[in-house]
Amino acid sequence: MAEPTSTKPYLLRAVYEWCVDNGYTPYISVVVDARTRVPMEYVRNGEIVLNLGPLAASRLQVGHEFIECTARFSGSAKELLIPVAAVASIYARENGHGMSFEIQKEGTAREASGRETATPPEPGDPPKGGGKPKLRRVK
Repeated sequence: MAEPTSTKPYLLRAVYEWCVDNGYTPYISVVVDARTRVPMEYVRNGEIVLNLGPLAASRLQVGHEFIECTARFSGSAKELLIPVAAVASIYARENGHGMSFEIQKEGTAREASGRETATPPEPGDPPKGGGKPKLRRVK
């Protein structure tokens, strides 16, 4: 049986729609990698927070692999391309309600391509990364 598609793009679209329907501003937090096309001058500590509200982003398309849109930065329009796998969270700016996600590392892509892979952790080993995901509100 084929591997099922990821639920992440569906959840992103659902939370986005919930934000817009309730008059909230949808923000996404993105961990920037080599496949992410955003203005690099706005990236801080390898992360960027973007307003995807209807007034801020035009031609928004949330596909299975990428989020595409046009947004303005300092008055000039930029085409954005964000891998769905790099989205750390989506939330409403006004109240912080939303959802956070586990970020898929580059190793996952290497595994799929057959390149060198890291050994998986043994059962019972403590998870790396220090605990549950954190969602922070950026004003």
